[in-house]
Amino acid sequence: MTAPRPYATLLAKGEDRKQRILDVAQRLLARNGWRNTTLAQIAKDAGVTSAGLLHHFDSKEQLLHAVLDARDTDDAEHAYQQTGDLAEAIASAAERFYRSPELVGTFAVLMAENIAADAPLHDRLVARYRAAVEIIAERIRFGQSEGRYRQDMNPVIKAVEILAFVNGMETSWLLDPTIPLTDVFKEYSRSLASQLAPVAGS
Repeated sequence: MTAPRPYATLLAKGEDRKQRILDVAQRLLARNGWRNTTLAQIAKDAGVTSAGLLHHFDSKEQLLHAVLDARDTDDAEHAYQQTGDLAEAIASAAERFYRSPELVGTFAVLMAENIAADAPLHDRLVARYRAAVEIIAERIRFGQSEGRYRQDMNPVIKAVEILAFVNGMETSWLLDPTIPLTDVFKEYSRSLASQLAPVAGS
């Protein structure tokens, strides 16, 4: 068997270190917010020097974007079929809370802290939100085209409502982790399925 090349071992260690920095950043950002979290704090908790952190992330803003990238990657890896049933997808969304609570917490805090137009992630989060609205709206339009969803529903307005529920549940769950998430999401899913269903005789 060929022995691992020295630079390959160093690369692996570097990636492990980078992931550890991201994990620590998610935890501290969720707890303290980005304004009250310094790169020095993250480096200390990750067990690296400030120079070591800056080797992977040139600035605090770059690290914030990397944290958001992690959320986007998680979304992509667990995305539901775009043509699938929307209500069923919403019912399953509670799984993310238990699967990656750090990502949920960090994202909720970053959303709240970047409302101001001059905040570092504001533009990206606005674009992300609008894209999410359009993705959900397009799924509703697809269901309408197949006759599975009622025709008199405005897809964009319903998409905004659905996102408001999901984002609101993230914040509520962070505040009170005893909320029975699975039951709440299933109940909302049943209500949504009823609202989406074609009106009898139409």
